[in-house]
Amino acid sequence: MKRGFYTIMAAQFFSSLADNALFVAAVELLRTGGAPEWQRAALVPMFALFYVVLAPFVGAFADARPKGQVMFVSNAIKVIGCLMMLFGSHPLLAYAIVGLGAAAYSPAKYGILTELLPSSQLVKANGWIEGLTIASIILGILLGGQLVGQVIATRLLAFDLPMVTTGIDTGPEAAITVLIAVYALAAWFNTRIPHTGVEMRPIPKNALELVPDFWSCNSRLWRDKLGQISLATTTLFWGVSGNLRYIILAWSAAALGYSTTQASSLSGVVALGTAVGAVVASVRMRLDSATSVIPLGIAMGVLVIAMNFISNVWVAAPFLILLGGLGGFLVVPMNALLQHRGHNLMGAGRSIAVQNFNEQACILGLGAFYSLSSAMGLSAFGAITAFGVVVAGIMWLIGRWHASNLVRHREEVDHLLAIARSDTSHG
Repeated sequence: MKRGFYTIMAAQFFSSLADNALFVAAVELLRTGGAPEWQRAALVPMFALFYVVLAPFVGAFADARPKGQVMFVSNAIKVIGCLMMLFGSHPLLAYAIVGLGAAAYSPAKYGILTELLPSSQLVKANGWIEGLTIASIILGILLGGQLVGQVIATRLLAFDLPMVTTGIDTGPEAAITVLIAVYALAAWFNTRIPHTGVEMRPIPKNALELVPDFWSCNSRLWRDKLGQISLATTTLFWGVSGNLRYIILAWSAAALGYSTTQASSLSGVVALGTAVGAVVASVRMRLDSATSVIPLGIAMGVLVIAMNFISNVWVAAPFLILLGGLGGFLVVPMNALLQHRGHNLMGAGRSIAVQNFNEQACILGLGAFYSLSSAMGLSAFGAITAFGVVVAGIMWLIGRWHASNLVRHREEVDHLLAIARSDTSHG
């Protein structure tokens, strides 16, 4: 791997670490403030909001500027969201601003891989990036849980600046203050990311011109016989994965009686399994065989339903590792295939923006569904069952869709697979 790849990994690690720790802190901030259950669940779709709303623009922005600069600006926006959360804004609104920064960050983070590395290294690079991201998720969730816990929160609140009143009086607020420093560290690494030499694509003077361009790119990926399958699969995976973060917190409280600090450790266990699955996939899978992992998505849905029958942490931990492992093995080759098709069909930033739009729209939809279910009185167990049925059912439909493509469009699919094989061998 090129040296710049490791700088990207470091920047991604600390930014993702802070993102995931902030989620736990925001959940606890709402809980201690007496907010209803549905508002805590709504943190997930609120984070996804700007991914969906600004999808036509963030990809073009990522393609118009050096991607290290884009990532720096994105982390600065996340800091603004944290400050809003500290100084009086509603946590849901402030967390949406953090989501705005993340929406701008993602096209640059993944798009730079296709600029820096040859096609033959994309699956391997995705495996390392996803594995490191999952490691940051594990550590971030654990960090957030510990920062809002009684022991560390008390010590953080004991720090005092003479003659300065900060207004930081609770554990979650102290945790958010610490996370601002982590975002600043990630921003420093962003300044060290090298220029790739790829020609920039300027943003048109009338930004609204980007909307039809975005929808054209979106349609192009959905019409591509391999792009549509990989896009559908990654969309569903991230839709479920994004909401599973909160669902596990709610399930841990209902099934095991856990506090936010205790429950955060189980969310980290899922991420540990995902990291293992991602690394294994990066070693064993190739672009041209990515669609063979579709049945794993159906298995994930079944395992989500099976969570309802677990009430012992010693059973829950290995079970959640298995659930995460299937997801990691599923998403890495599909993500690489989607990047490959998107890079061939359009700019890297636009391709990732299309991917983010679809995935975050799925997170938004599923998150709104879960929040509404909570507001209407449905238990965590009922919501988990509905989740599992949706995942297994839709993944089965995606499998049938791909099988239909193989029957009706065999020549086109074979041609696209040949391109993938050729790029992998000679990239």
